[in-house]
Amino acid sequence: MNERGFGEGRNGEHSYFGHEGESHLARNFALLRQNPRLFFQKVATWLRPMDGYYRRRWGCSLRDWMIRYHKEVVFDKVSWMGVKARKMVLDAWVYQQIIYQVRPEIIIEIGNAEGGSTLYLAHLLDMLGAGKVIAVDIDHTIFQPRHSRIELVTGDSSRQETLARVEQFAEGSQGLVIHDGDHSRDHVLKDLRAYAKFVKEGGYLVVEDTATDLFRAGDGLGNINGPMGAVEQFLREDTRFQIDLGCELFIATFNPRGFLKRAG
Repeated sequence: MNERGFGEGRNGEHSYFGHEGESHLARNFALLRQNPRLFFQKVATWLRPMDGYYRRRWGCSLRDWMIRYHKEVVFDKVSWMGVKARKMVLDAWVYQQIIYQVRPEIIIEIGNAEGGSTLYLAHLLDMLGAGKVIAVDIDHTIFQPRHSRIELVTGDSSRQETLARVEQFAEGSQGLVIHDGDHSRDHVLKDLRAYAKFVKEGGYLVVEDTATDLFRAGDGLGNINGPMGAVEQFLREDTRFQIDLGCELFIATFNPRGFLKRAG
């Protein structure tokens, strides 16, 4: 931050809040010397109780927040340009960072529902000026978007005829694969084996909702025999892929250990 933020101000002067690397105590002593009034205003915020409404809302654990997001938010209250997008919004932000970095020729999204996330991916490619989204789902009756970069493939993602149509649209291109279809271990593993070939070197194969294996079944998010086991088995089989924990920078993610980067 500039001006009266962290580090130096607009003209290079020392900020009231000190430089990065200084201890909290040193910064506050410096503030007391330079601007006592501002220091005591700051102290007053330490003593002021938080508003009760937000103390209750923000006082929940991350685990409880993720369960609430899954039960009350993701299916009905998340949208992209008016189209429902069944995504953890922090994961969606990570996707745009990956897409900017990788510049994929294609993005294969397995599992589309209403299509909000598909449209989001297409709009990201619009901004890059290249690429297309191959949207694979067993049923597209509720799918809404129409966009020149979106190609629909309707069918079971694991069936050979579906894979053949994906290959036809891909035309030899590679990029990213985002798996948000059937989350059972065996189905996910079969898809990972089949779709890994579409991931370019440095690209990602993302397995969504691995978080369900880390929660207790019946608690609103947990499941039995979910995609985490498929990820573990796939990584033992295909050593080109590695878990990129850097994609979990926001801590809250529905895809823990699910961002698989192709290293070679």
